[in-house]
Amino acid sequence: MRNKFNLIVTFCILGLSVSTQSRAQTYEIGAFVGGANYIGDVGDTQFIAPAGPTFGGIAKWNRSTRHAFRLTYLVAQIMADDLDSKDTRRLQRGYSFENTLSEVSLGIEYTFWEFDLHEGTPAFAPYMYTGFTYTWYDALRKTGTLFDPVGRETTYAIPMVLGLKKTLGTKFLVGLEVGARYSFTDAIDGSANVGNSEVNNVPFGDTTNNDWYVFTGVTFTYAFGRKPCYCNF
Repeated sequence: MRNKFNLIVTFCILGLSVSTQSRAQTYEIGAFVGGANYIGDVGDTQFIAPAGPTFGGIAKWNRSTRHAFRLTYLVAQIMADDLDSKDTRRLQRGYSFENTLSEVSLGIEYTFWEFDLHEGTPAFAPYMYTGFTYTWYDALRKTGTLFDPVGRETTYAIPMVLGLKKTLGTKFLVGLEVGARYSFTDAIDGSANVGNSEVNNVPFGDTTNNDWYVFTGVTFTYAFGRKPCYCNF
C-alpha cells in the first residue's frame, strides 16, 4: 500500500513539473509553522487549541486565479491530557499521551474570488483546501495512565482547511489557516490498541469514533515563474 502511494505522489509531482515547464505557470514554494491539537478519547475536545509544534513545507501550482494544486509535508507533535479536559470523568481518569505525526497531503486549494499575483497591487482572499492525506504516527502501548511508542503505523485522512492569504509585493505571500483532518483510525491516542475498557467508569476505546487532528498556523511562500496565461481548466 505504501509503495502504491509513493508511486502516486511521484507521478503527480512529475506531472506538475512537466506541466509547469510547458505552460510556464506561476508556482509557489514555502513553509508552514504553527501548532497542532488532537480531538479524540483523551484530553480536551476543543476544536482549535494548538499545543504541540507543527512545521513543514508547502508547494503550489497556481492553475488559475481561483484554484491551485497544492502539496504539503508536515510534522507535528500531538499531545493530550485528561487533566486539561472539562469533563469530570476524564479528570478522574487522568490519561495522557504524546505522538509524533507526519503527513503528506495532495489536493486543490480554491480561492473564493479572483487572486492574481501579477497585478502589482495588494491582493487578499479567503480560501479552502481539501484533498488526500497519508499519515504516519507512533503506535502507542498503554502503561498505567501513560502511553509509550512501540513502532510506527500509517493511515489516511481527509483534510478540511480554511484560510486567508495576502500578497507581500509580487513575489511573497503570507497566509493564516486552520485545517482539520478526519483520520481513518482510532489509534492515534492508543485507544485502538487497548480495546473497549472503563477506568473510573469512563469508557476508553470507542471504536465508533475515529480520531481528528487540527493544524493552526501561518504559511510563508515565494512565488516565481513568469506571468501565466491561464487556461479554462
